[in-house]
Amino acid sequence: MRNYSQESEPTRLIGPWLEPLLAEMIEFRRDLHAHPELSFQEYRTTTKIYDRLVDAGLKPRRLEGTGVIVDVGDGPIATALRGDIDALPIIEETGLPYASRNHGVTHGCGHDIHTAAMMGIALVLAAMHEDAPLGATIRIIFQPAEETMPGGALSCIEQGALEGVPRIMALHCDPRVEVGKIGTRIGPITSASDTIRIELSGRGGHTSRPHLTEDLVFALAQIAINVPAVLSRRVDVRSGVSMVWGQISAGSAPNAIPGSGAMAGTMRCLDRDAWHAAGELLDDVVQQVAAPYGVDVHLEHIRGVPPVVNSEHETALIEAAARAELGDNAVVLAPQSMGGEDFAWFMQDIPGALMRLGTHVPGGEEYDLHRGDYIVDERALAHGIKVLGAAALRAIRDV
Repeated sequence: MRNYSQESEPTRLIGPWLEPLLAEMIEFRRDLHAHPELSFQEYRTTTKIYDRLVDAGLKPRRLEGTGVIVDVGDGPIATALRGDIDALPIIEETGLPYASRNHGVTHGCGHDIHTAAMMGIALVLAAMHEDAPLGATIRIIFQPAEETMPGGALSCIEQGALEGVPRIMALHCDPRVEVGKIGTRIGPITSASDTIRIELSGRGGHTSRPHLTEDLVFALAQIAINVPAVLSRRVDVRSGVSMVWGQISAGSAPNAIPGSGAMAGTMRCLDRDAWHAAGELLDDVVQQVAAPYGVDVHLEHIRGVPPVVNSEHETALIEAAARAELGDNAVVLAPQSMGGEDFAWFMQDIPGALMRLGTHVPGGEEYDLHRGDYIVDERALAHGIKVLGAAALRAIRDV
């Protein structure tokens, strides 16, 4: 009897097992796309995932609220795989026949592909295990609420998702990478992402007499300009600390200095240690910049997610799987992203890797994530199943 854990080079194993399931997985994905659900509201999605896994003879576990965990195989866990299942509060503009039926909600980040890929992997590995023992267990996490901060990953961890797990891997759609290719990178591939809110209050007055006020608008401007500048000199520049403001509001008349105002933005960073260091510095820096103007400062620092830092070994597993399943030229270098990804929480105590799944049609229209018109080349679904499924088989050899 064949034992996959003893394969010295388990190449091209996924494709033949996927072929009879692929049409169903495409329909599975389209159904998810037509019925998107927001973070922690993925009740229909959770039921659909759970029921299909039960139909396959597996024993999934519903998480509290939404989300599912399922183990495939037996013996020690070789790796966990994660797929996020939530959608975005965006109106869909694709015009697809299976476009969102939930107005104002759409899978504009490709999580329907992620979910269907994890389902395909679960069904393929289950069929392979029934034919011959895998020699280990693959845990698949259907995670809710990636699109919120600090993210549904923390809820999964609290409910035991990582118990006995030595490593974890995931994929994310990337409309900048051609379909048929995947993007990888060792080290930081996404950024830490925090939300910063600042409220100022002080004595207002007439703009002709700013010396009798605590010129709050001027103080806001100084914070907006100087806080990012000071952080760039107090934190290692190689860490990529980026402070960018998205909101500033104060006042209602051109000749009146207001008594209150507010601003908000994000702080991003590619290094875990620098992320913590910048957070510890932030309040002092803001207070010092604002001090000369006499305003009262209230700062709210909302921790988001740490950076995703891909480990060398797990990245190598994914790259080897991609070359075996998709061809020698299937792997490209993924650029670092300053976007946040709560997959990072899974990787605080165990190694892991996040790969970019190409969804761009060569020569076709260019899309971006988090847009209502984002269209995925559905061939990417099979590629995601093959690569991450094959990477899981390679992980079994480490058990």
